[in-house]
Amino acid sequence: MRIGLTGATGFIGSHLALLAHGQGHQIVAYSRGKKAPPVADEQQMQPKQAPHALPQTRLDALVHLAGESLMGLWTAEKRDRIWKSRVDFTEALVAHLGTWEEKNRPKVLVCASGAGFYGNSGAAPVDESSPRGEGFLADVCAGWEKAAHRAEALGMRVITLRTSMVLGRDGGAFPLLRRVFGWGLGGRLGSGQQWMSWIHLHDAVRIILKAITTESVSGPVNLCAPEAVTNAEFTQKLAAALKRPAFFHAPAFALRLLLRGMADEMLLGGQRAIPRAAMEMGHEFEHPDLSSALTRLV
Repeated sequence: MRIGLTGATGFIGSHLALLAHGQGHQIVAYSRGKKAPPVADEQQMQPKQAPHALPQTRLDALVHLAGESLMGLWTAEKRDRIWKSRVDFTEALVAHLGTWEEKNRPKVLVCASGAGFYGNSGAAPVDESSPRGEGFLADVCAGWEKAAHRAEALGMRVITLRTSMVLGRDGGAFPLLRRVFGWGLGGRLGSGQQWMSWIHLHDAVRIILKAITTESVSGPVNLCAPEAVTNAEFTQKLAAALKRPAFFHAPAFALRLLLRGMADEMLLGGQRAIPRAAMEMGHEFEHPDLSSALTRLV
């Protein structure tokens, strides 16, 4: 297949390109001036806010992973950038794909989303059939997915990736967590009872590629491991893998004071997500439990 990748130089995109190339697929990398992954067969410029400038080329699938980082203070300006880079950009991207010649238009659109779709779901397990939750992230994910599904009117199969925390050595949250815990400064956040869904990078990219190549797969796919854990359990297992203490505790009121709305939705709330779609498509997890995943990473 000829697979286009927005966000091709990012943490997940670069590893997905490597896996897909290794399985014999051609990669068209879209990036904002950064050097494309060395396995890319072609590189195109990825416009920041002008998807109509995305050059037309023949694609079998398009994987859309680009978007404003969620990290940082959620000021009004930051929220606006998050919304525009995800929802508005995807709406414009799908409209632009509608102008492509049918022979060139991808048959599959894979669009990033997030487990934040479910809001703070507490201890109740959630799978792809569960309703959306409440909060800014739930609104963004719902809008993002709605924008992506407009491609169905163009005859495209649409997959939305409800991504949990992706653990890898060279990107995402893990390098920072490793440094903090390595210094002996790790600890639980708030009560520690909030659920955390996660997935090892190797499983994440394999699920994405399998979803692309499996014609029966469409709609939401929870990108998470079968074993969700509480924040307290995650803290304990990471400290054990690093052989470091984790005595520090970040009180909820302090996190809310420092980080405002971001704290409640990203640190003090969470989801106990289940990868039903991934298991139904036959994915066998390389890292199904957190202890083995962390041991491998460190």
